[in-house]
Amino acid sequence: MGTVKYILYARKSTDRDDKQVQSIGSQCESLQRLAEQRGLKIVEVITESKSAKEPENRPEFQRMLKMIEQGKADGILCWQINRLSRNPIDSSK
Repeated sequence: MGTVKYILYARKSTDRDDKQVQSIGSQCESLQRLAEQRGLKIVEVITESKSAKEPENRPEFQRMLKMIEQGKADGILCWQINRLSRNPIDSSK
């Protein structure tokens, strides 16, 4: 088996920086360091500023899933699991 390919996914749910736990930039920096420390291969960095409360509201999230379906990536690195989804439909994908 070859090297596992990861997509780094960073998301914030609002444009208001004062309401965010960690900015997209901070998420990316933390995850890039983690990937370097563990020798993980990141094939793409995807960022998004959309809420995950409603299903299918995030075009970059959908693009990321398509990349995995097409074999362009094998996994996702994200800062917290709630950056991926907060609704049952997207969670099941």
